[in-house]
This record gives sequence, structure tokens and C-alpha cells, in this order.
Amino acid sequence: MRQRDDMTFPMEEYERRISELRARMSERLLDAVIISDPENIMYLTDYQTTGYSFFQALIVPLDGECFMITRNMEESNVHARTWVEKTRPYPDNGDAIQRLVESLREFGLWDATIGYERNSYFLPAYQQDRIRTAFTSGLLIDCFGIVEEGRLCKSPAEIEVMKKAAVATEAGMRAAYDMIEPGVTENEIGAAISQAMFNAGGEPPAVMPYVTSGPRSMIGHATWEGRKVQPGEHVFLELGGCYRRYHTAMMRTVVLDELSPAMEVAQWRMMESLRQVEDAIRPGLTVSDADNIIRDIINSGDHGGHLITRSGYSIGIAFPPSWDEGYILSLMQGDSRILKEGMTFHIIPWIWGVEGDKTVGISDTIYVTEDGCESFFTLDREFVVRPEKSATASNVHSISGDA
Repeated sequence: MRQRDDMTFPMEEYERRISELRARMSERLLDAVIISDPENIMYLTDYQTTGYSFFQALIVPLDGECFMITRNMEESNVHARTWVEKTRPYPDNGDAIQRLVESLREFGLWDATIGYERNSYFLPAYQQDRIRTAFTSGLLIDCFGIVEEGRLCKSPAEIEVMKKAAVATEAGMRAAYDMIEPGVTENEIGAAISQAMFNAGGEPPAVMPYVTSGPRSMIGHATWEGRKVQPGEHVFLELGGCYRRYHTAMMRTVVLDELSPAMEVAQWRMMESLRQVEDAIRPGLTVSDADNIIRDIINSGDHGGHLITRSGYSIGIAFPPSWDEGYILSLMQGDSRILKEGMTFHIIPWIWGVEGDKTVGISDTIYVTEDGCESFFTLDREFVVRPEKSATASNVHSISGDA
């Protein structure tokens, strides 16, 4: 390892991560692993690039030096960002898989037992087939999840980085509150959120903010498309602040009207589910128990909507197209795994279809402590209710019309 002091974390953090990975490799009788997932590569080395659509891999042997296979253009990121000293780049007109296989031979791994991330988004089937065809003297074994086992519980240093991401998240949400009124476009709200997050030290998130108004809130994973917010409508907001690729996420709702009885019930049930589940979360609670607390409260309300997804998911390092680590662990029914200190979750007791045509949300990002949990945020959770904004807008329209 090349010693340096300008990475996201101290060298001791990366040394621990590699050491723990090698312990898991030894348990699985692996001589080396090929890591292709960009989040996992960053976790182990601090390497990042937006060019991860091209093949890249970190090879970690049980003994000896690690090395990376990258596109020529991305090799600079290895030297500028990471502790890795050895690289074997390939040109744009070269053969990335052939370079990988040649490098395995060069580093004495030609007849080794090697793990690879079979379920990685960034190691497609045709590349896996080519590796298997060319790597004939050794044994390839699926080791998907071997790095994620280390990522699931964040270290104190990671929690501190996520707190910096939370500053950006809250700044973006406050900017949305300040911007929202009738006549403003969803684009303008999205622009205000983004500027505030970046001004607060945030970096490009894995997903840009979700901003939908009125009936568009019923479109799953939609975001701004130029629509103007109308008097009396609500705006659904979900955004994730990012710092050094670590994320924290938050849902909130702005209502430009008095709250209807159904909306009041929806607000109370989301806030109550957060209160109860966060009171209950501690090491030893099962994933399923946490999910049931939220689901039972949300789905028993007289608001016309329901919780149609999991009730939360692990969150941390992320690259586009998603900011969540839900593939590692999600809060869902029937999962008997237990919560552990250092786990971080975006808890999402949102409600789809209040009064049949409104989606609303209040969410939190938390970390599990020794005997409970803590939120990354300080922002109030209640709906932002501004009927006077709509009244003012209506009066202006009425005066204009009379003229």
C-alpha cells in the first residue's frame, strides 16, 4: 500500500477494510477476488470516476499486492486518489477482459481459486462468459456480497462523513421550502435545491432530487418536468445530499392549502411511525420487526393511501443510478436478520395515494448506536403548510382577470 494522507479516510481505515476482506476470503477458501462494483472499489481504495460504464476491476489477492484494471483514461484516478500502486490499463480499442486475464497470469493467479461479483451491475453476462472461457487453469466462484459485508456497518469515521452529507441534504430541503409557491415551476425548485446542496459543500448525488407537484406525485420516481405548481396543491420532495459519495436522504411535503382530514391523518401516521420505530431500533431488533412497526401504523390510517414499498433501506456509498444500498439490506417483512451498531438506514414511511391522488412523505436517515439510534437531521418533520401562499396567488389572478 502506498501511504498517503489526502484520501477521504486515514490509511488505517483502508488497511482495516482490506484486512477484514481478506479474512472473509480466507473463510471462503479464495486466493483472490475480482471486485468490479464501483461502490465496493471506492470503499476499499477511495477510487472514483464517472467512467465506470467501462470495465474496471480491483484484484485483491489473499497475499501480495492489489492491482487495478482500468481504461487508460481512468488510470489517473488510481494514482490521484488511491493507495493502489500497480495498474494494468487498456486502451479504448483494447480488450479489457484479455488484459484482466493476462494480469492474473502475470501476478501468479492463473491457477488460483478466484471470487468474482456475479451479480454486479457492472460485470455483464457477456464479460463473465469471456472470463470463464479464458480462465481455464483456475476456478471461478461467485463471491457477490463479500465486500458488502464490511460496508453494512459504518465505522465512526464513515458516520462523520455522512453527517457532512446531511448538511447538504438539509440545505437543499430548506431551499425548496423557500422556493415553493404557486406559479413556480418544478424545474426552479430543483435548481434551488441543487444550488443550495452544492453551496453547502455537497457533491453530485447519485440521483438528482425528486420534485413532483399535484397529480404528478403519483408517478413513481418522477422528478421535475417544467410543470407549474398550482394554488392549493402539494409538492412531494425527496432528495439525497452527497459528500465523498456517501449519501443521506430525506422526504418532505409542502402543502399550499389547509390540511384536509385525510392529509392530517397521513401526516400524523408518518410522524408516529418514525417516532415508534426510532424508539425501537437498537442492536438485536430484527429487520422484519422494524418494518412491521412502520407498516402497521401507515396502513391502518383513514387516509386512502398505503405503503407500497419496503419501509427503509441501507444507505451510504453510492454512484448513479441509485443512492441506496437496499440490495445489501432493506427493511422488509420476513427478514430475520438483526440490526447492528453502525448500520445506517433511510426510513421511508411514505404514503402512496392519499385521497386517491396524492403521494406524501416524511422520512429520516438514521444510524444505529450501541443502545438505540440517532438521526442525521435536525429539520422539522411536519408538513410545511402555507394556505396563505395560494390565497395570495388566487387574489392576484382574480385582480388580473378583472382588469
